Amino acid sequence: MRSVPKHRHPLLYFFYALCIVHCAFFLACARMGSPDGGPYDETPPKVIHTSPKFGAVNEKNVKKVTIEFDEIVKIDNPSERVVISPPQIQQPEIEADGRRITIALFDTLKPGMTYTIDFADAIVDNNEGNPYGDYAFTFSTGESVDTFQMSGHVLNAEDLEPIKGMLVGLYKLDPLQTLPDSIFRTKPFERISRTDSRGHFVVKGLSPGQYRAFALKDLNQNYIYDQRAEMIAFSDRVLATSSRPDIRPDTVWHDSIHYDSIVYTPYTHYYPDDIILTAFESGLQDRHLLKSERPILQKFSLYFTAGSDTLPRLTGLNFDATDAFVIDASQHNDSIDYWVKDSLVYNLDTLCIQLDFFETDTTGNLAITTDTLRLVSKLTKERMARERQEQMEEWAKEYKQQLKAERRAVQRAEKEGTEEPGDAVMADGQQVRDEDGQPQTDDKPNSKKKKKKKKDDDDIEIPPLPEEFLTYKINNAQSMDPDKNIDFIFEEPLETVDLSKIHFSVKVDTLFQPAKFLFRQVPGKIKTYRLYAEWEADSTYQIEIDTAAFVNIYGKRSEATKRTIRMRTLDSYSTLFVALQGDWNDAIVELLSGSDKAVKSLKVKNGHADFYFITPSTYYLRLFRDLNGNGVWDTGDYDQQLQPEPVYYYPDALTLKAQWEITQDWNPTALPLAKQKPQKITKQKPDKERTVKNRNAERALKNGK
Repeated sequence: MRSVPKHRHPLLYFFYALCIVHCAFFLACARMGSPDGGPYDETPPKVIHTSPKFGAVNEKNVKKVTIEFDEIVKIDNPSERVVISPPQIQQPEIEADGRRITIALFDTLKPGMTYTIDFADAIVDNNEGNPYGDYAFTFSTGESVDTFQMSGHVLNAEDLEPIKGMLVGLYKLDPLQTLPDSIFRTKPFERISRTDSRGHFVVKGLSPGQYRAFALKDLNQNYIYDQRAEMIAFSDRVLATSSRPDIRPDTVWHDSIHYDSIVYTPYTHYYPDDIILTAFESGLQDRHLLKSERPILQKFSLYFTAGSDTLPRLTGLNFDATDAFVIDASQHNDSIDYWVKDSLVYNLDTLCIQLDFFETDTTGNLAITTDTLRLVSKLTKERMARERQEQMEEWAKEYKQQLKAERRAVQRAEKEGTEEPGDAVMADGQQVRDEDGQPQTDDKPNSKKKKKKKKDDDDIEIPPLPEEFLTYKINNAQSMDPDKNIDFIFEEPLETVDLSKIHFSVKVDTLFQPAKFLFRQVPGKIKTYRLYAEWEADSTYQIEIDTAAFVNIYGKRSEATKRTIRMRTLDSYSTLFVALQGDWNDAIVELLSGSDKAVKSLKVKNGHADFYFITPSTYYLRLFRDLNGNGVWDTGDYDQQLQPEPVYYYPDALTLKAQWEITQDWNPTALPLAKQKPQKITKQKPDKERTVKNRNAERALKNGK
């Protein structure tokens, strides 16, 4: 029988107790995370106390606002989601600590003003993320709290994209005074809001009266439009506060799929609620010389931060700059390439240039400034010589290999065609005889086939490098639509184009016959030329270009080439006729792809825009008023009180199939701008709405209860 000790060590009992506590702890943790535990918390947090009181008046010395809840809460991204109005120049501190949210205010409060701290849906409980809801805390330094609101949307003027995080500000109108246009540049907003992911905004805490609305992408957080790089929107519309009782239908959901009922809740509807601000970036940015570079000997480039109507004036300090360049400038002269024509000039190691150009001065105006440039080529003459030597060595290697291969082929052919020693026989079977009339054999010294002595590599004479022809791209040269033309894009400017060496023909039956064409430089693009012709569907064309048809300014010639262009058949296309309701003869209609890019564009004629030769697919429509008739969309200018050119979208997709002809009526103003752009091509998608999760109902449904 085994004996049992009468006493155990005290540490042993402590160890047993510690094990029991740990087991209990882990079991408790397991029960907390178990799907079979207690019900989920679906109750949003509740406010139980505030300081000062919600809606308090005559609070003139508030430095800190405290909001207490019945459970632990957190704030999602307070610096972007929480908006305090009137705006605070010195940024407040917003913190969530346990059940308490504190807002420290550092600006001196304005007298007789309603202050609104708008949290939107940023407040959620700590455990399940249940949102408190659309919450705004309000108090007043005056005798009453102002409760009027205004709402609307901010959209990108060019493509009606909703803009997230844009400030919207209001200035109140004095009935006895006109609001100066300079106020946006000199005075901070009086009331503000910030747009959500739908571009929607609500400005709260307004006193009765009339207002003007502005929007600002505030880069320096001073609530003033004082930088040209800031995106803005402004409207001449006078906004008057008003309200009326209304009823809002709210759906009570049983779970994520089924709903219990619809509850109609009375509320106060504030107007206006249809404000549309179309935001834009001014084309008049501060202009400075961004950089200059000389990538190769023959070319240097200047880059500016903004465009100008005037090209810079260049004076050569170590060469004569008179007629020394071919200038290739962008549309707005913000990037300019200078091609140096004279080899004596571009072979200089350094080009010293005095540059006179328009630059924005400290007052914000354009003024002539002078700068001195020392341009050294990144591709030096030494490097070019090394590359030339490497190119020559590679050419010599390839030439020797090719020559050896040809000799081996000749030797194999000679070996395979040699008969056994004996009488030589002609192709017709007769014997070959020598001058004495004797039969000739292959092993005689006067045989026609003689062995050649193999030459060493050193005996091979390397010819000069082959001519280096100028290079260019030909767009649409394989298959294209009949309403397009062919572009020739060269790497360097051309000196001459010999049209007699360009041959254009169309296939008739089985033969190519000459056809009429035009070949012209594209306006504004000195290195791009376009071939125009009367293209027809289901036809085949051919372009033959002889050697030296094109010669660039450095004497480099083009190589002979031939291209065949096959046009698709008519039954592979769709046709779309757009019939506009109203007067839109100053407009341009664009056919858009699924990525919101223009595929074709047409100027409206007699209320119609007819698109032919459309590749079957799904398309969208955009229209803009070309108010200045330059054929492109133009942005606005606040200083000139000029709005961007108006843009509209057809609200639905258009599915076009082969051989279809569709007529689509369209009234561009039938829907508000905020509801026009189809969601499929809208890049700024709305954030998912925060709601209480019905996880208990979903669990019961899953368990069949």
